[in-house]
Amino acid sequence: MAQEIEPDLAGKLTFDGDKGAGRSKWVAMFLALLLIGWMGSGYILPTQSAADEPAQTTEPQAITVAVMPSAAQDVELVLTAEGQSAPDRVTGVQAEASGQVVSVSVARGDLVSAGQEIGRLDASTIEAQLLQAQTQQEQATRDLNNALALQERGVATEDRVSAARAAKAAADAAVTAAQEQLDKTIVRAPFAGRLNDLTLDEGEFVDNGSVVAEVIDNDPLTVVIQVPQQALSRIQTGQTSTVDFITGEQRSGVVSFIGANADQQTRTFRVEVTVDNPDSVMPAGLSARIALPTGQARGHFISPAILSLGTNGELGIKIVEGDNTVSFVPVAIVRAQTDGVWITGLPESTSIITVGQGFVNAGDLVDPRPVSADQTAEIMQ
Repeated sequence: MAQEIEPDLAGKLTFDGDKGAGRSKWVAMFLALLLIGWMGSGYILPTQSAADEPAQTTEPQAITVAVMPSAAQDVELVLTAEGQSAPDRVTGVQAEASGQVVSVSVARGDLVSAGQEIGRLDASTIEAQLLQAQTQQEQATRDLNNALALQERGVATEDRVSAARAAKAAADAAVTAAQEQLDKTIVRAPFAGRLNDLTLDEGEFVDNGSVVAEVIDNDPLTVVIQVPQQALSRIQTGQTSTVDFITGEQRSGVVSFIGANADQQTRTFRVEVTVDNPDSVMPAGLSARIALPTGQARGHFISPAILSLGTNGELGIKIVEGDNTVSFVPVAIVRAQTDGVWITGLPESTSIITVGQGFVNAGDLVDPRPVSADQTAEIMQ
């Protein structure tokens, strides 16, 4: 059987000569060139550099703040100081004799007049001594008159008359001494005032020299304050002042004393202000605030909340200038009130930043917005 020989197909499957066989190569080459051109376009077709672009100018943005117009006014400068009221006089009343208390005429807290009887001691012994002295005085008087009558008739001698005069003088002295002792059994107020203390009780025994009462004279009251040395030149005696007591009472006072020597510890001077206190209505020892007018100045009235601190810690106000820039102006507080403070150092007329002052500094550009009258009233509260 004849062997079948398979045909040799190696090298027979070629497409080079086929129609469209070279088209894929050109497409691939085109795509490759296109990719290379796109990737290198930044170099081949240079873009406009940032340096060639026109520079953009950024203007500073104005910060919105609220401003309040303010004009300077005449303000009365006042020196204020805290003090304490003291009585004009205070003294303890001593018993000038020893004895048992037989009566008490007043009560503690009463107003007494000068020389008024407070209490009385037992004076029976002294009264007997006075009666004896008065009897001896009468006898001495008769003896002297008889001696003088006899001398006129030439019977009595000068020595007898002199002896009678001496006896009469001794009797007079004894009566005076007994009367003084009797007066000392009555305890009296040394001056007009209020009986602040009383230890007399009926039936008790008191010794000579023991303190049995205390009288305080509160009319006028004396309010004592300490004034710093730099303010001493603005105060003078006779100057009027306003005194506000802690009880809410307000009185008018007069500077009655200015110390000539500073306190060694505080370097302040003692100043006394006298306040009329009829019937001693105001008690001594009350705290008080003294307001002494010391002149006038031109100032602005503001709320303390508007005040700011400068870079060096100085107290000041931030205002808006004509070109809408911020300026910091150092100020000084010259008078403080419950509803605000008076300051000096600002221009005569200015615009004060009331809201937003904490967000701006000197030299910043701002957009000032005026506040209404109601808002101004709220700021000043």
